[in-house]
Amino acid sequence: MEKRDFSNSVESTTSIVNPLYNLNSFSFNNEYDIILFCHLRWEFVFQRPQHIITRLARKYRILIIEEPVPFRDEEENTFIKKKILPNIHVWQPCVKSIGDIPALLKQQLSSINFPIAWFYSAAFIPILEVFKFDTIIYDCMDELSLFKGANKEIIEQEKKLLQKADIVFTGGKSLYESKNVHNSNTYCFRSSVDEEHFYRATKITKYPEDVAITNSPRVGYYGVIDERIDLQLLDETASKMPHISFIMIGPVVKINPSDLPIRDNIHFLGQKAYNLLPPYLASFDIAMMPFALNESTRYISPTKTLEYMAAEKPIISTKVADVVADYSHCIRFIENADDFCNAIKEIFNDEADLKAHYKDILINTSWETTVDGMINIIKQNIEK
Repeated sequence: MEKRDFSNSVESTTSIVNPLYNLNSFSFNNEYDIILFCHLRWEFVFQRPQHIITRLARKYRILIIEEPVPFRDEEENTFIKKKILPNIHVWQPCVKSIGDIPALLKQQLSSINFPIAWFYSAAFIPILEVFKFDTIIYDCMDELSLFKGANKEIIEQEKKLLQKADIVFTGGKSLYESKNVHNSNTYCFRSSVDEEHFYRATKITKYPEDVAITNSPRVGYYGVIDERIDLQLLDETASKMPHISFIMIGPVVKINPSDLPIRDNIHFLGQKAYNLLPPYLASFDIAMMPFALNESTRYISPTKTLEYMAAEKPIISTKVADVVADYSHCIRFIENADDFCNAIKEIFNDEADLKAHYKDILINTSWETTVDGMINIIKQNIEK
């Protein structure tokens, strides 16, 4: 991939421009343009919500309401408030359930009327019984009802949210096909990429110490390590290829750490900050996505696919539906440990250049393009 010019790709995150609303012409409260409800913590793995929110915040004032957090008795019925950027505020509610949030939020804000409600989880739908929004948006990035430990009420909550939503965005084709039948104003915005950030990996030759001490060659993954990862596949492949180091980067959640495979050539390095991912990715000879094929991965469209491409890494993946549909011409797909071993060997013996394929894919998949497209749809909805 030839040298790319990213010099004009970043706007100021502190400017306040409002192309959607002239707030003075509405009876809306001027504190925030968007109140966003998210099941993921801001400081968790940097993924779709963070990418979209940071770009929306270049133009809009955003309040993020997260799910309840553990609290001390004296903190009950309060918010833990954090200022992430001038236009991004995160409030973590110290309440016993999500159902307690609307009343608490009403006490904290001077109005119940706001321009936009933006949902990442339908569990927050009780908010619509108290607050009024001109536009309701549901950005569906996962089928949360299929995740381990999911609340049984989430299916009915999502049905109600799909009925009330003015606009539905989805993170992949499979999710689009699932949600479009319930809301005709549904649009597919697949996982995008901050190409500049991950392209840095192509220039890095000094690796972080904890990965540098592992043996090369390295086959690596980063992201959440939970029930969506096929740990048996990883274990069997590592046992067959003891000369390969398998690097796993990311937090372990919803599974018992004792269930992780233990081998000299499997290395769990823990969660790394978003800005540190390129040096780790640079150390990978091959990038992998060893997802289990189960209900929790049925609708996923992994953001890391394009990030691996931006770093110009060959990719091995299990047959996740959206990944197969979009990238079968440039990713090696596997079904079992023998396939995995063969794919590794083929990559090391193959001199094919994937850069041209990657370039064609990446050129139209930036987060800037995604957010601009979302804003245009919101504008059209308002004009109607």
